[in-house]
Amino acid sequence: MDNELHILLTEEDAEAERVAELTGYLREELLDLDVDDVTTLPGGEVPAGARAVDVTQIGALLVTLGSTATALSQVMTVIRSWVGRRHDTHPSLHLRMGDDVLEVSEATDDQVAEAFKIFVQRHSPAGAEP
Repeated sequence: MDNELHILLTEEDAEAERVAELTGYLREELLDLDVDDVTTLPGGEVPAGARAVDVTQIGALLVTLGSTATALSQVMTVIRSWVGRRHDTHPSLHLRMGDDVLEVSEATDDQVAEAFKIFVQRHSPAGAEP
């Protein structure tokens, strides 16, 4: 099982500060889980007073899952719940573990649930419950 999940959160037409704020909220929720770490990737912090910032780098998180078989499932559950509560916004997610990529944008709750379930199954050890 891969040990790192890369998350890139974006929102169409959002300003850098807004993406940084959303990313910070998601990071806080992920830190409550039994994972080794959740860090912002280089470019993930918005410099004070910044005018020209690459928004695609602001929403980047790296989740180090640790050794528990259920860590990825827990992380995906939190992400799904977090996205479901974003009624005022429509964030898009780009999730990557190794060479496996899952992109979620403008999907129904059921579509997101199914995509997340398949993603977790692909990265669960044989015989482990996702």
